[in-house]
Amino acid sequence: MTAALAALASCETPAPKEATEADAPLYSNHKPYTRWWWFSSEIDKKDVRDQLIWLKDHEFGGVEIAWVYPMFLKTDTPHPDFLSTEWSEPVVYAKKVADSLGLGCDYTYGTLWPFSDVDLPEGDQTRTYFDSVEVARRPLTWDHPKEARILNHLDKEAFGRYAQKMDKGLAEAYKGSKSGIFVDSWEVETDYLWTPGFGEEFKKQHGYDIEPYMKERTLKDKSNEDALYDYMKTMSGYVLDEFYIPFAENARANGGFSRAQCGGAPTDLLTAFTVVDIPETEAILYEPCFSKIAASAATLASKDAVTSETFTCMYGWTSLRYKDGHGQSPHQGREQIADLKLVCDALFATGTNQIIWHGFAFNKVGRLDNWFYTTCQVSTRDEDNLSGEELTKFNRYMTTVSDYMRSGRNYSDVAVYIPMEDAWMGGPYPKEVTDKMAWALGEYEMRYIKTPESLKGRQPLWVNGHFLSSASYSDGVLSCGDALFKALYVNVKHMDYSSLKSILALAKKGLPVCVASRPSEPGKIKHEDYNALLDELCSLPSVSESENVIPGKALVEGKDIPDFWCREDGKTMYLFFANPLASTISYPLEYCYAFSDKGSQRVVTINHHGRSDEVKLDFHPMESILLKADKGGVKKIDLEYSPTRLKED
Repeated sequence: MTAALAALASCETPAPKEATEADAPLYSNHKPYTRWWWFSSEIDKKDVRDQLIWLKDHEFGGVEIAWVYPMFLKTDTPHPDFLSTEWSEPVVYAKKVADSLGLGCDYTYGTLWPFSDVDLPEGDQTRTYFDSVEVARRPLTWDHPKEARILNHLDKEAFGRYAQKMDKGLAEAYKGSKSGIFVDSWEVETDYLWTPGFGEEFKKQHGYDIEPYMKERTLKDKSNEDALYDYMKTMSGYVLDEFYIPFAENARANGGFSRAQCGGAPTDLLTAFTVVDIPETEAILYEPCFSKIAASAATLASKDAVTSETFTCMYGWTSLRYKDGHGQSPHQGREQIADLKLVCDALFATGTNQIIWHGFAFNKVGRLDNWFYTTCQVSTRDEDNLSGEELTKFNRYMTTVSDYMRSGRNYSDVAVYIPMEDAWMGGPYPKEVTDKMAWALGEYEMRYIKTPESLKGRQPLWVNGHFLSSASYSDGVLSCGDALFKALYVNVKHMDYSSLKSILALAKKGLPVCVASRPSEPGKIKHEDYNALLDELCSLPSVSESENVIPGKALVEGKDIPDFWCREDGKTMYLFFANPLASTISYPLEYCYAFSDKGSQRVVTINHHGRSDEVKLDFHPMESILLKADKGGVKKIDLEYSPTRLKED
């Protein structure tokens, strides 16, 4: 048995390879960052420095500069042209000051999102099958009221031309410490999305013409779900090869690193999260459970940090255009840190380990002339709730938890096949979902998928066909990407032919596989031997419909196990149990919801290092619990933080 396999069997992590400068962890201080809204205007360098000092004093680890429209959508606000020399000067200054203060400085790779340009060349814009102009309109930019066009994210040559212009404007700002280059969640039209050459590539891959389904607008009909799957499969390749991979490569070529919210993209999300340097989730516009996709990707590809755009639209959303650009988030200035703590704890318990605040508006210190309309706003005014000592203590708390959740590597002993095929065939979300969440478009987004509750104690992680195709099994261990598992769990309605073949090959070598339901083949052109291969798989001695095929005890056993996350650091395990109330949050969060928690108890057994320890989890109101488990037993680590009730509306 190899050292790595023996380590898994004894619940210990493999010995790390010798670190080099290139391997240095990103966001190494683990303090929360904040998105820093720069509203289109003339940026004063003194204000830049004053705000960065204020952020450092309040325990922030860095900023992500996001260039947005002029406040109140004024059309006469003086401002330098985007990416001009005058525009670059305060950006470069911000980077130098951040470096001098030990703060990180990242950049949104454009003005607002998705990527757009007021001078985008003709033909480089996004399009649907029916429209090459209207869907590309971007009315709000740094250069407002100039209208921009959204980049075609399915054309790496178009991205290259866009990147060349961005990189010229940011050239000096790239110098110094490494900067993260950021792309937000996919906010490009996906309904009948198209690009030149797509039809020909589709026919090459699938052997039939997709255009009749496009022309007749029948692709999303339930009766055509197999054609929709084929369309999504081809689209996924475009999104990965023409956008996320070039985006990540370009960031590294400029001395930085890529950070991406792949949420909403019509692609293989798990794989997309692995091709960027920092996978990022967001909450609570995406449910905290979505974070596990990014965390699974990080495990499969040995990525240390999983970030989250956090606290966006906490209590709902008010349109930017409300009262002529005066839109503000509900309860802005009176946000309750106790509510925010519920959200970040839910994220920590689903694999996030670095918080990005959403966010901090550019203002003179002590003033609030600017605000962003979807954010819980960090403020330099002491009279606001997200300011002063309470903010500082909360940031320290998040840093402490991040410190532990960045130790070692993620634990798991069961891989779960992600229901991507089902999602690609699922079509639009039902009305009850879209009525609540206008941005939720279709099942392909996988906003609400969860690993099985019955496997919770094993901290299962998602895997997909891409990683299973190169996986191996020997000596009781499944090596999948950079992750190690004991078994595979499958409970999907549809499974791609290639995935079935990969799983069959692994099961023949003895991999325990729980096939909880019998899948069928997606796609319009079927393989004649699909059912025969499935029968062969289910007949193997290591394959069963029962979860009993999974060897060994779960890490955590008990009734109503709270959401938790475990990291293995050598011979030590750290388990973070979120307050049970955190598992009940959803968008939009009820104001002061955290104060409904009166405390609760759970009794769990933790099976670790060859022993079983019964532990009483005594949750005080609004408290989450961190445990340390090693060969000597289990101990509670005091997180030394309890939020107070702040000023209310």
